[in-house]
Amino acid sequence: MKALYKAGAQAGFELVDRPEPAAGSDDVKIRVLTTGICGTDLHIQSWDAWAQSIIQAPLIAGHEFYGEVVEIGEDVRDVKVGDRVSGEGHIVCGICRNCRAGRRQMCIHTVSVGVQRDGAFAEYVVIPETNVWVHHDSSVTPELGAIFDPFGNAVHTALSFPLVGEDVLITGAGPIGLMAIAVARHAGARKIAITDVSAPRLELARQLGVDLAIDVSTTRVREAQRELGMREGFDIGLEMSGHPTALPEMIDNMNHGGRIAMLGLPSQPIDIDWGKVVTHMLTLKGIYGREMFETWYAMSAMLSSNPSLHANISAVVTDVLPAAQWEKGFDIARAGIGGKVVLDWSQF
Repeated sequence: MKALYKAGAQAGFELVDRPEPAAGSDDVKIRVLTTGICGTDLHIQSWDAWAQSIIQAPLIAGHEFYGEVVEIGEDVRDVKVGDRVSGEGHIVCGICRNCRAGRRQMCIHTVSVGVQRDGAFAEYVVIPETNVWVHHDSSVTPELGAIFDPFGNAVHTALSFPLVGEDVLITGAGPIGLMAIAVARHAGARKIAITDVSAPRLELARQLGVDLAIDVSTTRVREAQRELGMREGFDIGLEMSGHPTALPEMIDNMNHGGRIAMLGLPSQPIDIDWGKVVTHMLTLKGIYGREMFETWYAMSAMLSSNPSLHANISAVVTDVLPAAQWEKGFDIARAGIGGKVVLDWSQF
């Protein structure tokens, strides 16, 4: 099969022929139709310090995907050959305290598809049946199915706190931040503002219905509050960027008792005014991945019940390229000026 392969401890990938993965007794083999390019994949391609600390090459990367089931193990019970599916990329142990308590997203032995085991930048991928999400809604296209993983990040983050009637600040208008606009609107937010420095991404945010898109290279969030007619600070903060200045400015603009969900991974230490966190009684919550599998049920339910949300999430995919043009796709994703980039594995 064709696969994007990292042969050793160095930057880059190669599109090469690799053996097809074999399905074990509890596994499902999937013919990959589409894959999304994630920031994690950019780190792995670059072979930066983070990638070097966590990746064991050789490796096939890729964890955001949509495909068709072509083979099932003898102990698979519910997934059928021919099912159209996406996959939860966090494979858990099932026996640690959190797993046994039903908090599988907090498993201390998590193994990630495309990070610690071969992933979906290939014509075929194998994952346990327990990680397979079957799409029963025919309106889920291959492009939309490929981004269920990051859509789940947006849903998990945005729904961490009640949003009805609340004013929401999102920092970072990357694909997940853009999807969070649609989720927050669906969940009943009052005013939604988003920050970034990319004019194309801020324009995408406006098209998705954000109340105010703020270019923080020229405008401060406090000025934006006045433009929105806000008398007090934001009630809910969704930090999606990981930028070292984003969280401190968010904290400065939260109402007393405000709640912040943090998804963005910082690349360097962040100076925080902890006195303000204490005296303003703020809540900071770290978010990683998706709740398994409550987030997946919520995603499918929202998409099937809300045509506007369906259209807006689908619109976050701005570039679809044949898998053979993977280098161009990675360049577009790394430029950080558009939405989600999807590779089509049915085209070479």
